[in-house]
Amino acid sequence: MTAGRGVEPATGPLRLILFDVDGTLVDSQGTIVRCMTQAFVAQDLPPPLPAAVRAIIGLSLPQALAQLAPDVPGVTQAALVEGYKRAYQSERLREGAAHSPLFPGARTVLEALHAVPEYILGVATGKSQRGLDALIEAHDLRMFVTRQVADHHPSKPHPSMVLTAMAETGIPPADTVMIGDTSFDMEMGRAAGVKTIAVDWGYHPADQLQADHRLSDFSALPGVLQRIWPQVAAQTADGVRRKDTTDE
Repeated sequence: MTAGRGVEPATGPLRLILFDVDGTLVDSQGTIVRCMTQAFVAQDLPPPLPAAVRAIIGLSLPQALAQLAPDVPGVTQAALVEGYKRAYQSERLREGAAHSPLFPGARTVLEALHAVPEYILGVATGKSQRGLDALIEAHDLRMFVTRQVADHHPSKPHPSMVLTAMAETGIPPADTVMIGDTSFDMEMGRAAGVKTIAVDWGYHPADQLQADHRLSDFSALPGVLQRIWPQVAAQTADGVRRKDTTDE
């Protein structure tokens, strides 16, 4: 596999950087809570509290609804899944990219990382294929080489998404990181044997995620990656290559 944009040839091993989507790249909690409320109301069920909804973001929809409505029949859980999908698709069509805005600094850092020849970017998300494709189109995020979605894998925290991304790119665990905002992301990464990076602007408390590294600002990500892989020339937030450094 060749790297990134092809601006410069990779001079060392390729590194795989996997991102969760909801709560990591985009702030979709408002949309998710509203659509979950609509789905429950349509079934004459009391809607879950926003905190309960945030706690299941990242799971596949069937597993998420099983946790939010454990005492209702399976047929009702299936109806909740379909009701949520309809509500979400309707809001996405109505609002466009605004329904799930990128977190501050996300685009700048993604573009800078994409310009580093040794870095391969990917996503591992509980979204459906249709949902991810629509989000990538809305935000013009075409830098992701490998895109793993809930349609084709067991729900997080099963490591299937990460394992498949590594298999597709030919990049081993030692050269892979998983970046996310939930316990499901961190558990998935650990189960796959890769380094984990928690962001503290998402939906689970970052100090409880037991990640290898923690971010409080998107702009800090290139530096964290440089500490993990000090031999890879880093890319600054404005896209200017700088010399390798090691941990201080």
